[in-house]
Amino acid sequence: MTSGLLLLAAAWPMFHGNPALTGVADPVPDTPALLWTFQTEGPVNAAAALVAGTVFVGSTDGRLYALDAATGRPRWQFKTGDAIEAAPLVVNGTVYVGSTDGHLYALDTGGQLRWKYKTDGKITGGANYFRDRILVGSYDNRLHCVDAATGQAVWTYETDNYINGTPAVADGKIVFGGCDGLLHVLDAATGKQLLRIEAGAYIPGSPAVAGGRVYTGHFGNEVLCAHLADGQIVWRTKDGKEPFFSTPAVTTNRVLIGGRDQRLHCYNRETGESVWTFTARGSVDSSPVVCGDKVVFGADDGRLYIVSLATGQPLWTYEIGKAISASPAVANGLIVIGSADGTVYAFGRK
Repeated sequence: MTSGLLLLAAAWPMFHGNPALTGVADPVPDTPALLWTFQTEGPVNAAAALVAGTVFVGSTDGRLYALDAATGRPRWQFKTGDAIEAAPLVVNGTVYVGSTDGHLYALDTGGQLRWKYKTDGKITGGANYFRDRILVGSYDNRLHCVDAATGQAVWTYETDNYINGTPAVADGKIVFGGCDGLLHVLDAATGKQLLRIEAGAYIPGSPAVAGGRVYTGHFGNEVLCAHLADGQIVWRTKDGKEPFFSTPAVTTNRVLIGGRDQRLHCYNRETGESVWTFTARGSVDSSPVVCGDKVVFGADDGRLYIVSLATGQPLWTYEIGKAISASPAVANGLIVIGSADGTVYAFGRK
């Protein structure tokens, strides 16, 4: 047993799967079947969490839903004061989720409110954690560090503009971007600034951290890689004319990210050179997940895609019909994703 917060027994407890936000999961079936659907009362733009046989997912109808992962049957729901566009975080028997009403909510896994913490702006990005603290960004231009047990503020860090995404946590550092066009690197224990890295344009998504480097896309049509030790840029891409809202998935040798140029891009992790692109029929704001030798993601064309990690060739697709800007959650071969039609979809092996 380690100190601090402990993950429950599940493979996907937060946005992009883990605190470093690398978006890597176990393999999925070659041809997943639709297992169940669940209808909410508003578009589902938030990613889900999958923990201990339960799917936790928010909707723009303002509710957080807990669904049976095997059947999709509802276990409970919790109503916030406005839309939920953020992925929930599930650690140590508690579900943390932000709402556009400006509050971070802490619920037990039975749906009972433990506490709520007020910020001065809407929350659209998922929370992360470090030891016994919860980290969340807000449109009040601040990253908030909150005691996980009590909901009391520990510290706040102020930026120059909105924070849209989820902060990444790795190697004792917190890394996040925002509408100020900067990547902020903080000491995770104290919240003190270590670095500010100029991205060149605002960062609507979240970064991923691996091997002492940070990877992110931004509104200036670039993907970049930078050292976390000194902030030096390792590489930048310039192969697109549209911005990146997606969060990259990072493997041992590849970086994958969706673009508003309707393509999923695969880059060499060391050099930033393009390896392949896959063209969808709509913008790809959905953040891809690497599942063994496959990549899973959604697109605004209303389709959920699986393509080959090696080649980018299409392997499987499912047409939902309404835009998918949510990112997939993947655990134990189950793929869960929401759509603008207000439905949560679960795919897996029959």
